[in-house]
Amino acid sequence: MDIQFTEEQELLRNSVQRLLKDEYDFDARRRIVVSEDGWSRTHWKKFADMGLLAAPFAEEFGGFGEGALATMIVMQEFGRRLVVEPFFETVVLAGGLIEAEGTDAQRREHLTGIAAGESIWALAWAEPGARYDLNNVSTTARRSGDHYILSGAKAAVIGAPWADRLIVSARTSGDRRDRQGVSLFIVDRQSAGLHLQSFKTIDGRRAAEITMKDVQVPAAALLGGEGEGAAILEACRDRAIGALCAEAVGAMSELNSATLDYAKTRKQFGVALGTFQVLQHRMVDMFIAHQEAVSLTQHLTLTLASKDSGTTKLASGAKTKVGYAARFIGEQAIQLHGGMGMSDELVVGHYFKRIGAIDIQFGDSAFHLMRFAHTN
Repeated sequence: MDIQFTEEQELLRNSVQRLLKDEYDFDARRRIVVSEDGWSRTHWKKFADMGLLAAPFAEEFGGFGEGALATMIVMQEFGRRLVVEPFFETVVLAGGLIEAEGTDAQRREHLTGIAAGESIWALAWAEPGARYDLNNVSTTARRSGDHYILSGAKAAVIGAPWADRLIVSARTSGDRRDRQGVSLFIVDRQSAGLHLQSFKTIDGRRAAEITMKDVQVPAAALLGGEGEGAAILEACRDRAIGALCAEAVGAMSELNSATLDYAKTRKQFGVALGTFQVLQHRMVDMFIAHQEAVSLTQHLTLTLASKDSGTTKLASGAKTKVGYAARFIGEQAIQLHGGMGMSDELVVGHYFKRIGAIDIQFGDSAFHLMRFAHTN
């Protein structure tokens, strides 16, 4: 499969490529990662000024109306450059949830701010011991007059140290693993009773363990119907998988290019590594794995854009296949570069860490293989 982009979509892709080529090379990215904030507000503003943060949203909210296709284009280019700014967390996850499930008032209030780069968001859904189960929620939310009171803990919330607001899943009814009874709430990160323990992730990002004790949010902060949060998160997970697969495809493309360039210049026994037939076969296998991942990602993206049925099964199939392809390409790239492949000075190791992190977000390859097998 090969998507033929429209003129507007090609313009979007070319604009992202030019910006990142000029201002987001490997050295610039390393400086950003080791900075105190761990991300660049300057680049975030430039992304907003270019319209990248608005691109997936409907025109009525200041967006381009390009939906999943715009997300795929941006995420693939971000994957090529290992961009750490929270586009995925803010635009894809939070923005997608608000656009899909928010009230008119919530959309008007929040999507405009996201599109303008004025607010950063994170999605707090995972809990200690719950693995990838969206229904496994022990955080509670009880109604008290015109407010909800939230208490509980969330694990490994990517982007939370940067966020102004969080979308938090909490149980309003039922037992811990019941599908019904999970609700979503918009929570100010500075709320009384909410505490973050921040840490750096292996791929250069920032995350946090979150604890909440009697955090009070207004009833208007409920996102979607009460008790319907698990189903809402399942649809969000499918969109998230499409975006993560696109990012992984971009990273795999750069790993293949870096490995091919290295094989052409690195000599062994007086000849370039690329002249050895066995290594040529490996690089062909890497190319094939990447092309298969591209096709599956594009298929999933078109399905998400058209809102066709069967998205869940396709999303799990894509996450599985892309995950295995990324790991294969990453391992081959590391081995063909030798021991220096995992050194901090070489970009290959950074790509390998990022695709490893992508694999476990919203379910690893093994989880989605089982989900694919059990989905009708």
